[in-house]
Amino acid sequence: MKIKLLLLFLLTAGALNAQNCLEEWRKAFEKQGAYSVSDDMHRKVYIAFEDEGEVYCVEGKVRVENGKIVSVFLMFEDGTYELMDMKITNPAGSAPGITNGISEECINEEGEHFHVIFVEKLKPPKKKYKTVGGPGGG
Repeated sequence: MKIKLLLLFLLTAGALNAQNCLEEWRKAFEKQGAYSVSDDMHRKVYIAFEDEGEVYCVEGKVRVENGKIVSVFLMFEDGTYELMDMKITNPAGSAPGITNGISEECINEEGEHFHVIFVEKLKPPKKKYKTVGGPGGG
């Protein structure tokens, strides 16, 4: 019985972790900041799909031109990619921009909603001062 409860807990925790991938990256970028995203093909991004309150992330690559996302490729488990061969816009109907390492909401022609997370643009955590104790205490 304990093993079943443990497995249920681990599966639930794993599912919650996967569902929160976008929010976890948002918090990290808010705390640490992001390097600017240049016009180029970015080969290490996460695409966070939102579906009826659920969020799941997949790996992919995207092309950025003039600071806007112009094409998205989704990665398969074998490392190959497939182009999301359709128009991608933001809710206002124009090409999605990027702010602080994460795109604005993207919508494709099939009505899927997602954000692109530029994981390699996350700045490292800020350094912390080394603390010391008093005489006799480490």
